[in-house]
Amino acid sequence: MLREPLHQSLLDLGLRGMARAFDKQCQSPDFRAMTFDERLGLLLDHERAERSGARLAQRLRWAKLPQSAAIEDVDQRTARGLDRGLWPRLVDLGWIEQRLNVLICGPTGVGKSYIACALAQAACRQDLSVRYLRLPRLVDELVKAEALQKKSGFFRSLAKVKLLVIDDFGLAPLGDQTKRDLLEIIDDRYGKTATIVTSQLPVSKWHAYINEPTLADAILDRLVHNAHKVQLTGDSMRKRRAQA
Repeated sequence: MLREPLHQSLLDLGLRGMARAFDKQCQSPDFRAMTFDERLGLLLDHERAERSGARLAQRLRWAKLPQSAAIEDVDQRTARGLDRGLWPRLVDLGWIEQRLNVLICGPTGVGKSYIACALAQAACRQDLSVRYLRLPRLVDELVKAEALQKKSGFFRSLAKVKLLVIDDFGLAPLGDQTKRDLLEIIDDRYGKTATIVTSQLPVSKWHAYINEPTLADAILDRLVHNAHKVQLTGDSMRKRRAQA
């Protein structure tokens, strides 16, 4: 078979990684000394890498992470209360399969959102579904879903996500309907999937923040008791970088 028809056949079959690798093999004399099995193995490796990269890109697009954070870049040298004994267990991501939560609290600027996004990106790299929402944006999405009569579908979509990140919990008061919706979201995910919540408020003040004893008890019972807790301290890292 001629090279061009073979290249086109690979494209027609959706094997774009193999097609690109085949072109490279044809253009380089170094590949001619290889056996058929060796060359085929390289083609398959390229195709596997291509598909893995495409899945990761799709996961990241759907996750909508606000920053490109990576667990390898998390600063563990700056004193801010990041437990070095807990961090390896979080990076391992076993807590996602165990259907546990991670609650990250601390003052503004200490890196709560960055750590949450880094863990979320690591989950995407493990081919797990992820969705990131700041709490104000989550409220907006709930209002929109209500107006379009699609709230049930929105709840189902969040329930299916392996890792849901709710950022900036506690920044603004919650309306009564939002509290009930939040309970629905947390209840749908309880014991089935994992959730990260970041907040400037310590966990001990979340009950008062929700400000409705029955709903607060129900939400926190499903969110807090099966969670790793990260309490960060210190000055704003943004301020430190600006001063530096």
